[in-house]
Amino acid sequence: MNELNELKKFCKALADESGKIIRDYWRTEISVDTKTDFSPVTVADKKAEELMREMIMKRFPDHGILGEEFGEHNPDSEYKWVLDPIDGTKSFICGTVTFGTLIALLKNGEPILGVINQPILNEFLIGDNTTAELNGRKVSVRKCNNLSEAVLLATDQLNIEKYRDIKKFDELVHKVKMYRQWGDCYGYYLVATGYADIMIDPIMNPWDLLALIPIIRGAGGSITDYYGNDPVNSDSIIATSGTIHKKVVEILKK
Repeated sequence: MNELNELKKFCKALADESGKIIRDYWRTEISVDTKTDFSPVTVADKKAEELMREMIMKRFPDHGILGEEFGEHNPDSEYKWVLDPIDGTKSFICGTVTFGTLIALLKNGEPILGVINQPILNEFLIGDNTTAELNGRKVSVRKCNNLSEAVLLATDQLNIEKYRDIKKFDELVHKVKMYRQWGDCYGYYLVATGYADIMIDPIMNPWDLLALIPIIRGAGGSITDYYGNDPVNSDSIIATSGTIHKKVVEILKK
């Protein structure tokens, strides 16, 4: 337990220090480069990840690291940090606050800690599969027993059309109370803190999804891949407040 608490404190240090860099570049005139996968990247993404990697290698030289911008270090380590310095770079570029820093810690391939840090709002959300806390206060998903009462979120409907069955997703949209595209990690933040009920991403990388698992589980929610399977080695995510999860999966996979 003491070790886990120390790791949580280190997660907070990573979030605080990377957040300083991100705040310095938010809503400023910065150049945007295009990566080989056609996604955007900025100097803020790169500098924030570089700093977190340096902090990890200094504090835990035997740990592994997987980052979106700079790849893998010590890949066979028992402990591995998985970093997305700015999850939602498009949102960051547009000056919104629907982005955040994702930090995951894996032990033998299983995520034991996850962080969503929103540096502009100074909101630090951390989960350990058992509990989830926002700025030191416990949070949980809200009760939602029927799809007709649910708020559904997604990052980009065009991605659902590209990678999954858009007709099934449209069926889900028409069954819920409200549908909005408040996406990236912000959507999972809203589910974990009780402001939304379903968040869906049809395509993801490890640095996009691994931090979300201990948070959603810690908040009492359910999280699987797009078809209801173990999310750890998946390429997609459905996160819900729990009770309606089976219904959501049934619609999307039938």
